[in-house]
Amino acid sequence: MIGSIQKIGILGAGAWGTALACVARRAGREVTLWAHESDVVEAINSDGANPVFLPGVRLEPGIHATSEVSEAIDVDAVLIVCPAQFLRPVTDGLAGDWNKGVPAILCAKGIEHGSLKLMNEVVAETLPHTPVAVLSGPTFAAEVARGLPTAVTLATADPDLQGAISDALATPTFRLYRSDDVVGAEVGGVVKNVLAIACGISEGRGLGDNARAALITRGLAEIVRLGRAKGGRAETFMGLSGLGDLTLTCNAMQSRNFSLGVELGKGASLGEILSSRRSVAEGVYSAAAVIGLAAKLDVDMPICQAVDAVINHHADITKTISALLARPARVELS
Repeated sequence: MIGSIQKIGILGAGAWGTALACVARRAGREVTLWAHESDVVEAINSDGANPVFLPGVRLEPGIHATSEVSEAIDVDAVLIVCPAQFLRPVTDGLAGDWNKGVPAILCAKGIEHGSLKLMNEVVAETLPHTPVAVLSGPTFAAEVARGLPTAVTLATADPDLQGAISDALATPTFRLYRSDDVVGAEVGGVVKNVLAIACGISEGRGLGDNARAALITRGLAEIVRLGRAKGGRAETFMGLSGLGDLTLTCNAMQSRNFSLGVELGKGASLGEILSSRRSVAEGVYSAAAVIGLAAKLDVDMPICQAVDAVINHHADITKTISALLARPARVELS
């Protein structure tokens, strides 16, 4: 039985982790935010700001930042917001100190390289018997931190945990819609980042709004195919953690993945783009894993495959676009 959640720990003080700290404080919770970077800890505690990852945003008062991860897990629930490829070492290192029954709420979007496991599968291995939920949906961190209206999916198979998390985080401007499809919520969140790079490349090449609409729609078909093959439900991908997240991420320069794609489309190299950024564009690191999982499950994902070819195999963008356009048309809903 999950009790009332009053104290919340957050692992990862990037833009999204910091925004979630604001949400939790706005909802009246006690918040401890763990950051790897000492300058981020100092800025949050001294100035009520995170200029490194969330510049120009005044944080909710009362957020306590720390560089001691033990503080952030001595709570009633932990939001894990570290980049996906760091999830296993982080949770593996915490296994001996994790309090029994404290839920892990997964807020990062990715598939682990090598194992091709979703985030909930990694936590099941590293923190066995820990209650798990997934928080996903169309969210730009700066807007969430400022308290602008936002709706997300909260996915967990445990209705008691759903209720406790909803009670702990919901505010009039942060709405949580419940689902029990953990796999679907995760797949939608990770694949949309790869598709956003494709849409950005299209924008950077000046291919027009029609092309982007086609990429979003056919990209959604790829999400559905992979999600169903992995065990998710098709209707999940029509909701906030599927279509909602995809639509937002593929249409705005606030999206790290979309903006990275735009720069690629304009001719910048991936190395140049990444060296100029401190924040993570998860689609770059997810592309290979998405294609690996698709191959394992025998799922056709030509748009994601094209992004992987450009990102990881130095494929020529012009030739890759031409190859996509030369593919035979198929039945639309397949």
